[in-house]
Amino acid sequence: MKVLGLDVGEKRIGIAISDELGWTAQGLKVLNRKGIGDDLQEIKELIMDSGVSGVVVGLPKNMNGSLGESAQRVLSFVEKMEEFLSVPLILWDERLTTLEATRILLEADLSRKKRRKVVDKLAAVLILQGYLDSLAQVEKGEDQK
Repeated sequence: MKVLGLDVGEKRIGIAISDELGWTAQGLKVLNRKGIGDDLQEIKELIMDSGVSGVVVGLPKNMNGSLGESAQRVLSFVEKMEEFLSVPLILWDERLTTLEATRILLEADLSRKKRRKVVDKLAAVLILQGYLDSLAQVEKGEDQK
């Protein structure tokens, strides 16, 4: 069960993919946005080429849980994805993932230029790994019953 993770931004989309067992997320690429049609086509090709069974999309909520302008843009993108793709889409609360990704890259002592190239991909990894970890927690809870 491979799953794709997306960190959708205005200029770039960070993309991560899980392993076959759905345990770990790895950074795949950063897609420089060209237009909704081109973006969706590239994501569709990744899904088909990689045998992906679902897509987790980060939803950037405000700290109080409300949906701001960025979240509305992501929701609009997800609506178009639903029309274009035939795999399940899951929205995942991504509060602070880009901040966390930046912190990790700063600790790794990457230059600003290098950070800019990979921060979106790392944010997608954090989004997808959070989702995968939540599935593992559910499975553990069911095993204990």
